[in-house]
Amino acid sequence: MSRTLSLRCRKVLSHAILPDRPHGSAEDAGMDLYAAEDARLQPGQWKAVRTGIAVQLPPGYEGQVRPRSGLASKHGVTLLNAPGTIDPGYRGEIRVLLVNLGPQPYRVSAGDRVAQLVVAKYASVRWVEVESLDASSRDAGGFGSSGR
Repeated sequence: MSRTLSLRCRKVLSHAILPDRPHGSAEDAGMDLYAAEDARLQPGQWKAVRTGIAVQLPPGYEGQVRPRSGLASKHGVTLLNAPGTIDPGYRGEIRVLLVNLGPQPYRVSAGDRVAQLVVAKYASVRWVEVESLDASSRDAGGFGSSGR
C-alpha cells in the first residue's frame, strides 16, 4: 500500500492547471503537466513551455519531468532534457523543454497535456574515495557488455 504525500503547489498564472493523474487513476506514477501558453514548434525546434505552476517538494524528494508517450509516438514531440529534475529547493515556475523531432510543425495550446511529473525519493550521498572497488559479475564491462 502506498502512502499519499501532500505537496504544496502554487499557480503562477491564474489559468494554470494543477498536475493530476490521467483519468483520475490513483495508481499511475505520472501526473500530467499542462501547458499554460500557446506555442508552435517547427521541426527541429525546441521551446521551454510554461506550465504556470510552482511546487514545493520536501527534502529527499525530486520531481522528474518526463515525456508523454502519445506526443512522442504520434507527433515526434518529446523532452529535450528527459527526465528533467525539479530539486526540492526550487520554487520557480516549472517549464517543459519540448522539442519537435517530427517532420511537421506542432502546435501546443494552453491546457494541452505536455509532460508527466513523477515525484520520487532520492538518497543523499557522501562519496568515500577508495583505492579499489569490490568485484562484480560485470566488473568494468562497458556499453553492451551485458548481452543483447
